[in-house]
Amino acid sequence: MHPARPKVATVDEYIELFSGSTQERLRQLRELIVSVLPDSQEVISYAIPAYKVDKTAIIYFAGYEKHISLYPLPDDIDANFAAAIEPHIAGKGTLRFELNQPLPIALIKKIVEHRLAEAKS
Repeated sequence: MHPARPKVATVDEYIELFSGSTQERLRQLRELIVSVLPDSQEVISYAIPAYKVDKTAIIYFAGYEKHISLYPLPDDIDANFAAAIEPHIAGKGTLRFELNQPLPIALIKKIVEHRLAEAKS
């Protein structure tokens, strides 16, 4: 179980709860998501950052001491996509990216794009 965090109202406040590599990775992830979803609404939902398009939550992320997580996984994953995400699966609908490894930018971008396409269909 993770320690309780103070409630926050904005993504900036959420990111400021962390230090060092976690904060740096959260900022990088936020920038990537916003680049893919420039018209999204940035909110705190379930106590973590979320990005909504047309009132539909597309993607969430969270920070931890040794990793960051991305939620949820796309529903329909082809074999190539499944192989790419497999090393990062940390539970149903959750991807974990360890802080001591490079952030898979292209994969994350593909996931966000795929989630957006799902939401629009």
